[in-house]
Amino acid sequence: MSKPLVITDCDEVLLRMVVHFRDWLDEAHDVEFDLSRGFLDGMRRRGSDAALEQEEMWRLLNGFFDTEMHRQDEVPGAIAAMHALAEQAEVVVLTNLNDFRADARTNQLRALGLDVPVYTNQGPKGPALAKILAERGEDRRAFFIDDLSVHHNSVAKLAPHVTRLHFVGEPGVAAHVDCAFEAGDAHARIDDWDAALPWLLDRMEKENA
Repeated sequence: MSKPLVITDCDEVLLRMVVHFRDWLDEAHDVEFDLSRGFLDGMRRRGSDAALEQEEMWRLLNGFFDTEMHRQDEVPGAIAAMHALAEQAEVVVLTNLNDFRADARTNQLRALGLDVPVYTNQGPKGPALAKILAERGEDRRAFFIDDLSVHHNSVAKLAPHVTRLHFVGEPGVAAHVDCAFEAGDAHARIDDWDAALPWLLDRMEKENA
């Protein structure tokens, strides 16, 4: 029997991003980012009550990934968890970045000790995950880890057999994220690796029995 496949997101699952993005907005662009409001309503020019337009928000976010990825650090326990999972499974990363940033993300993870295949995507992740399964074996047991409920919903619709863990590694964001488990689109919601890793390993063992 082939190893199971773990398909994991990167930002706020493996690497901290949003707090570094917030700090950079403050330092370089005079923009305040209230994490509790989320991306669509959280960014404002200092002294303004009006949220940034989406076009400017995306321009700033792309600017962060163009020049500031070096700021990102590990979600506590994430790299060790991936190594532990890799003893039982094949691990790949599915990250919502423009395709031309795939090498930068791969190198970023390698520098932190994680050398795994990286797939880039734009939009809901269900179709991209289905392509990964088609490439690496549609009949394999698979596990999906992501911080956004919209992606769990997408995967649940297109690949309902995949075990889905909703994981938000940034405490300042976690309380404000819609829960995919409560919505019925994930099998669990766990936000720290000390608890998430045993849950995943237990599910792997039970599904292999």
